[in-house]
Amino acid sequence: MAYPFPAPERQTNPWVVVAAASIGVWAVLITVLSQAVGWLADQVLLVTGLATPIWTWPVVAVINAALAGAPAAVLAFVPRSPAVRTAGRVWLAGAAALAGLGLLRAIPEPHNELYLALLALLAAGAAVALRGRPSLPALGFAGGLAVLLPWLWIGALGGLAETVLAVFASAAVGWLAAAILNAAFWARYGVALGGLVGGVALLLLAAGVGQSGAQLAAMLVLPPLSFAAAALRSAGPLVAVAALGPLAFADPEEITLLLSSGRDLPVWASIATAVSLTVAVLVGIGYGLARTRLAARWVGAVAVVILLIAGGAIYLGPGQPGLFGERLFVILKSQADLTGVTTASREARVADVYRRLVEHAQSSQADLRATLDRWHLDYTPYYLVNAVEVDGGPAIRAWLSRRGDVDRVLLSQRLRPLPAEPGVTHGHVPAPTAPPWNISLIGADRAASQLGVNGSGIVVGTSDSGVDGTHPALSGNFRGGDDSWFDPWNHTRTPTDRGGHGTHTLGSAVGRTVGVAPGAEWVGCVNLDRNLGNPAHYLDCMQFMLAPFPFGGDPFRDGQPGRAPHVLTNSWGCPRIEGCDENSLRAATAAFAAAGIFFVVAAGNTGPFCGSVDDPPSQYPDVETIGAVDRRKEVTQFSSRGPTNADLAKPDLVAPGEDVLSTMPGGGYAELSGTSMATPQVAGVVALMWSANPRLVGDITRTREILRDTAVPATPGESSGECSPADVTGAGMVDAYAAVQAARTAS
Repeated sequence: MAYPFPAPERQTNPWVVVAAASIGVWAVLITVLSQAVGWLADQVLLVTGLATPIWTWPVVAVINAALAGAPAAVLAFVPRSPAVRTAGRVWLAGAAALAGLGLLRAIPEPHNELYLALLALLAAGAAVALRGRPSLPALGFAGGLAVLLPWLWIGALGGLAETVLAVFASAAVGWLAAAILNAAFWARYGVALGGLVGGVALLLLAAGVGQSGAQLAAMLVLPPLSFAAAALRSAGPLVAVAALGPLAFADPEEITLLLSSGRDLPVWASIATAVSLTVAVLVGIGYGLARTRLAARWVGAVAVVILLIAGGAIYLGPGQPGLFGERLFVILKSQADLTGVTTASREARVADVYRRLVEHAQSSQADLRATLDRWHLDYTPYYLVNAVEVDGGPAIRAWLSRRGDVDRVLLSQRLRPLPAEPGVTHGHVPAPTAPPWNISLIGADRAASQLGVNGSGIVVGTSDSGVDGTHPALSGNFRGGDDSWFDPWNHTRTPTDRGGHGTHTLGSAVGRTVGVAPGAEWVGCVNLDRNLGNPAHYLDCMQFMLAPFPFGGDPFRDGQPGRAPHVLTNSWGCPRIEGCDENSLRAATAAFAAAGIFFVVAAGNTGPFCGSVDDPPSQYPDVETIGAVDRRKEVTQFSSRGPTNADLAKPDLVAPGEDVLSTMPGGGYAELSGTSMATPQVAGVVALMWSANPRLVGDITRTREILRDTAVPATPGESSGECSPADVTGAGMVDAYAAVQAARTAS
């Protein structure tokens, strides 16, 4: 019996092909635009201090999926061409995966373990629903490993649980990719057309993979692998291993504009993505050209072994081996009672506060510390806030939260290491020959020239990115000794600053020519590394300021309260992204007030919105919160406004904060703007007041009264909208000359 010739396939209408291509291009454009704009909007909200609503990313995902999926659905069922319908169906499946996986971004970035766990479950469930049967060609793993190599060099892992969950999540995403681009799909197309059609589907899938920012890397890396998948007739291993890079080797909290200056993680993540993209394209081209030789299993096995050896060498050599997960900040219910602190002298007050805090922490933490020792969990105890920082993941957090002596457990943000230091920020403005405009505007130069007061006898403490202790304007009044510098981040032994922020702020307080109180001495601490901190390291520096200790000393045993500085300048805040909640540091500032140490803090740069003074410690009642004005004494648009969440009027005062000239690392100078620049000037004014009248030292209430009573009016500015004047300007702009005059006669 003769078999008939097969009937020729119906010729596809060229207009249908054009329509299909247009829908594919549309899906790519709308996805890239939606995800990029969504991330940028997320970052703008973060930088301006506004919380991203929990529904933002799910809505972006659903809208993106609907706009890409609706025309794909038409393509999946209307045309007669099987090849065109197949394209529509895989694009529709990719859009559905984007919608489903994108909903998980409602989980905040600090809870990345929970996100990864749910991503693994949801992706695996979707793969099962699509009846995915993953094939595991060795060359698929080899191609994925090649794409992963740049992340092994540039990236760093989080904690153990986070890393394991990232492996499961990337494996599940690979399984889902294999279910979408199954054997029936690859049988329909050749390498070139299959790579194009499959690439669109992988782009849609990648847009749903990873927290805000991480998906952008996946969107660039995964789609080109479709050409290699077409040659192998399998996408699973390629996608699974390649997706591990952005999921495991980059902290989503650090892919942020807050770290955009210098060579920080956003820059390095971009480099890793670009190199991975290049490798993915080369893998696709190479596999496509060599597809007739890919059947030999030994080729894939050898390639996997070579790449595993190369990856291990890169990771252990120029990479950042180890685990760098977040720690847990455990705040206990019982906080020290500081009522009735002695007022015999300022030194006696500080010593009494220190003794009470340490004794209370040691007694109330005893059981918890014994339990942590028994379980061999690394921890650091604190006394200024009765708290303990502990190593541990979600399971340890759940266990600690259930303890009767624990009030709450927060995350303590830990920055992952970089492949190279970001470098030092320098200033390029020459040294001024006369006091800058801000010093003259508040009358600090007249306080020195006419009243003869320059802050001598007073010590100012700064907690910031560090200080360049060799700067000519600052080196002469460093207090010195083994208890005047502390760096809990990098453990430097002498005053050092890479970012420049701390050198600039301290210069405005005590720098020669550019500072308000150049006769005052200073001590310093590094509480910010690469512009992100955590509650534990903020407390490290605050404890050092209450009772300084030598390098390597124990804050509980070796603190010397008699060496505490008189005034503290703090141009920082601890937002939720760093792990703080509203009351994280409340006990600490209360202790400084009880000890008679004047605490000055920046209001923040999240104006002009009302209620934007919302990060600890700027919102607390016992600190002096400072906003910023320009040369016209008008509040700047960026200066944060009150009221606080507790309906407290803030800021308390304003000071010059726009284009302020001050010191920078390397001996230079620069003009910077922010409430950070305004804050040290008020700290300098307090140093002048206490230098002029030592009887005021430690009298926080009377000092604040004088600052308020002598302040000069400031203009709220048109951008203040419906904010009350008190929540924009506070009592007005600080007047150094008038404050020193009033302080001289104060009882």
